[in-house]
Amino acid sequence: MELTWSIVTPYIPYLISIIALLLLLEQISYLKKKRFLPGPTFVLPFIGSAISMVTNPTKFWDLQSLNAKSTSLGISANYIIGRYILYIYSSDLSQKIFANVRPDAFHLVGHPFGKKLFGEHNLIYMFGQDHKDLRRQISPNFTPKALQTYTDIQQRIILKHLAAWCEKSGKVSFPLRILCRDMNLDTSQTVFVGPYLDEEARKRFKIDYNYFNVGLMKLPVDLPGFAFRDARLAVERLVQTLAGCAEASEKRMKSSEEPSCLIDFWMQENLRQVSEKPFEYSYREIGGHLFDFLFAAQDASTSSLLWAVTLLDSHPHVLERVRKEVANHWLPESGAAISGEQLREMKYTEAVVREVVRIRAPATMVPHIAGVDFPLTENYVIPKGTIVFPSVFDSSFQGFTEPEKFDPDRFLEERQEDRVYKKNFLAFGTGAHQCVGQRYAINHLMLFIAMFASLVDFKRDRTDGCDEIAYVPTIVPKDDCRVFLSQRCTRFPSVQ
Repeated sequence: MELTWSIVTPYIPYLISIIALLLLLEQISYLKKKRFLPGPTFVLPFIGSAISMVTNPTKFWDLQSLNAKSTSLGISANYIIGRYILYIYSSDLSQKIFANVRPDAFHLVGHPFGKKLFGEHNLIYMFGQDHKDLRRQISPNFTPKALQTYTDIQQRIILKHLAAWCEKSGKVSFPLRILCRDMNLDTSQTVFVGPYLDEEARKRFKIDYNYFNVGLMKLPVDLPGFAFRDARLAVERLVQTLAGCAEASEKRMKSSEEPSCLIDFWMQENLRQVSEKPFEYSYREIGGHLFDFLFAAQDASTSSLLWAVTLLDSHPHVLERVRKEVANHWLPESGAAISGEQLREMKYTEAVVREVVRIRAPATMVPHIAGVDFPLTENYVIPKGTIVFPSVFDSSFQGFTEPEKFDPDRFLEERQEDRVYKKNFLAFGTGAHQCVGQRYAINHLMLFIAMFASLVDFKRDRTDGCDEIAYVPTIVPKDDCRVFLSQRCTRFPSVQ
């Protein structure tokens, strides 16, 4: 031992010098990229600001936004896990990034370390003709006929969960976040893969999806015992399960049966296209895309449902208008489901949905990676490899009339602020990667609001700071939307 130490000792000063030089070069590289942008002058070696981002994400991202707003450019800089990052406050610059998603500009990643979680070949990472072809293949999943099929499923599941919530209610309030998440997972599983998941598979699915959710908010350490590794392995199992559903659906569609869920519509269209012009696809690939849909539908919808309850409670005049409009088109006592036509007639309820999504955009940022040095402005070039965070949330408070005010009327025909300020309304994305399931998502929120407002009396259990924003990873009320619930209608409809 002494001999080993005597050999190593003379080299220690050199080792320390090398480490010090590497740390100095890291700081110089960061400052060279940062230039005149606001952001920390000194960053911790390698990890940068990762600890503050993980321990208090709300405070961290609020600081990035404040720094960006402090300059006329609307950009701020930081450093996380060896990566230089930019936060984009300006709507115009965010639009510029969304408009330049291509191999020689920006690459959509969905999560700073998304490729490790989702794999290399998922929908969000595709470009050009391959991306166009895939979107064309999946477009039949969202036709009026398909959406009506989903609407019937969504209502049955919403009713089932609302009834269960009212049964557990009493004089004590309870948080809705986990209940909404479970309802949405039930909805997503049934709408997307319907009869191809048995009860045992659904239980495993729920456990694995929870691993995935937890891993999204942790440091990207891909080693045994770390949450990020658990999340990556969970995604692999979930994709494999969904691939099995695609295979089972294809067999059923070959028998010319009627589609009963999204994967049926997808496989039916694939079989039709293959008969006209053969092309190759794998069940594993489709399973990966299904997981993309699930991820997009699950957490974003949960966020929006919670904010809808929060905002309706704090704006009783809006709630009353929703209840009156729904009653004009649908009554619980009818025992019938809300039809697609009835849903389309609920213009004010749809305006409420769009305003909820605007004022509390569930996915507040959409990470991209710069594939090249990109001239963002006349004075600043984004260095290649930078992770860029265009803020959908901040864009929602630019341009609109009294943007801080919850005002669904802005989306009605008389004002049409969604068209007038289209460049600021980015909650569903824009350009080639705009959300393909936007109509499905809006329908889901409309159905929930219509049924929740009509069937349930509710009141928020308000405490100091309960409506502050928390990241989980989408944004939710800090208290997880704690409410008192009671049944409003004489009986719940038995929608078949």
